[in-house]
Amino acid sequence: MEIKNIKLLVVDDDKEIAKLAAIYLKEDGYEVFTAYSGKEALTLMQTQEIHLAILDIMMPGMDGFEVCRYIRQKSNIPIIMLSARSNDDDKVEGLSSGADDYVVKPFSPLELKARVKSQLRRFMVLNTSPENADNTTKEQEFLQRNQLTINLQTHEVTSYGKEVTLTPTEFKILYFLASNAGEVFSTDQIFEAVWQEKFYEANNTVMVHIRRIREKIELDSRNAQILKTVWGVGYKVEA
Repeated sequence: MEIKNIKLLVVDDDKEIAKLAAIYLKEDGYEVFTAYSGKEALTLMQTQEIHLAILDIMMPGMDGFEVCRYIRQKSNIPIIMLSARSNDDDKVEGLSSGADDYVVKPFSPLELKARVKSQLRRFMVLNTSPENADNTTKEQEFLQRNQLTINLQTHEVTSYGKEVTLTPTEFKILYFLASNAGEVFSTDQIFEAVWQEKFYEANNTVMVHIRRIREKIELDSRNAQILKTVWGVGYKVEA
């Protein structure tokens, strides 16, 4: 998909911030829509095919967390949360509600652009059919590890015979670990493999996504049998 055909949604009750973010992103060739409330954002998404959403957290009425959860009920598009607060609790709640990334205000235009590009690249790769993907082999299309099965072509994941729904980032993390089953990867290595950029203080980001994946694929997330922690080293999917 060409950049000119990619539609972004920026949601912030501060109109100046929303318009400024839209200006920066339009410079890269995206079509950008703005909304100034959660309800306005959800209404707009009913009429437009949005490929990525940027949500402010602190909005009156329906906050960004709630909007994110509503979007996740129907769509796996990348979601980036914006917040003026940098504490870990907000970050954890944002990622737990289904967001893929988190940017703190005041944000750098270059950082926002880079995060958008990274999320879209990963989303487009996951939505590219294996027959057309240069680096995908037939063996990689379908993975089975322990009680876990992953179909790369349909993006279907089943665990213990039950289908589970993952966000694009969760899918990419799980597929990366499952396709390298038995190997242990640190949070740094997971981040760089999945985000395809240098690691930058992202421990909490990776850890929150791992926790969410476990809640979806494990019978008991506190006693993981599929996605295991190797204490002091990192994470692995059992072969």
